[in-house]
Amino acid sequence: MAQGIPSKLKLEIVTPDEQLFAGEVDEVVVPGEDGCLGILPGHAPLISTLQTGVLTYKIQGRETHLYCGEGFVEVLPDSVAVLADRASITSEIDVGKASQDKAEAEKLLRSNDPRTDYEAALRLLRDATARLDASSAG
Repeated sequence: MAQGIPSKLKLEIVTPDEQLFAGEVDEVVVPGEDGCLGILPGHAPLISTLQTGVLTYKIQGRETHLYCGEGFVEVLPDSVAVLADRASITSEIDVGKASQDKAEAEKLLRSNDPRTDYEAALRLLRDATARLDASSAG
């Protein structure tokens, strides 16, 4: 007997320190390795890496945005599990610190100092930008 498409997704978002969210949602958008990945009920199973960015989920037309660090996402037709190295709800984001980090990263990337760790500066820039984006979206 064929099973129908589920009407909701069970979403769980966890970090090494806490479970940030667990509940039923209508839709999830995660910052995947190759861009944003939209997930609806009935999605084909997959496992993917996450990039630092903004994670969004929707419940009854209302969107919630979170800052999400690197990690993994497991998608099944009726559930999504997000395992991130760090994540924050928008009210916990320190916008001032994120702005300072972004300015510092931009300064490092403009530097001509041969000792500059450009990979670390790019990671800091991505992280700060994602925190600012999540904060302004939330």
